[in-house]
Amino acid sequence: MAGFAFKQFTVAQSRSAMKVSTDGVLFGAWVSVAGAQRMLDIGAGTGLLSLMCKQRAPKLAIDAVEIDAQACLDAKDNIYASPWEDICVHHTPIQTFVSDQSYDLVISNPPYFNHSLKGPDAARNTARHTDSLSFVQLIEAFMRHSHAQGRLAVILPAQEGLAFITLAVQRGLYLARRCNVSMTPDKPMSRLMLEFHRNQTTQELHSLCVRNKMGEYSEAFIALCRDFYLKM
Repeated sequence: MAGFAFKQFTVAQSRSAMKVSTDGVLFGAWVSVAGAQRMLDIGAGTGLLSLMCKQRAPKLAIDAVEIDAQACLDAKDNIYASPWEDICVHHTPIQTFVSDQSYDLVISNPPYFNHSLKGPDAARNTARHTDSLSFVQLIEAFMRHSHAQGRLAVILPAQEGLAFITLAVQRGLYLARRCNVSMTPDKPMSRLMLEFHRNQTTQELHSLCVRNKMGEYSEAFIALCRDFYLKM
């Protein structure tokens, strides 16, 4: 079973349409788990983000929701093989997911292609295109499953991230943390990592460059991700 090995767990991804990526690892390391007791991972895929957050906060109770059956199988295998077997994987669309408790933290590395051409791989299309989960549906799911102090964190390409901010603010959310991500110093911002609160708050704005001018991982990226990557 081929997998991507991290310091404390391995991610098998032979069945999942979306593979481990720098985006995912960066986001899993950036998400603030401070003070959270219950977390909901929407579109969990291989379970990468749930496993990263659990490593950072072992007492965190996590529900991971994934619509794709094959990705669910990978996620369940990865969690079973990890030190944290108590992460619960739910094979269901978030639109019909039911929980008897609300969450402190909701995270998602959501589908983001709205109008781009689709490929022949149906599972990959589901994972990448907003047909299965629109931005509005994601925001509504957060509102439905979180309490008044709940937080929503997402990672998106820059253009889609700006659109998401507009939609979230229109629905009464407040942007609390924003990190502009670029791959190299000479390239424009390519990703946005965002955290929203339901109550008005001050906004933190940061920028992060994944690689330096030499093409090596930057000090900031290493500082954020060194607890996970084997070679850091």
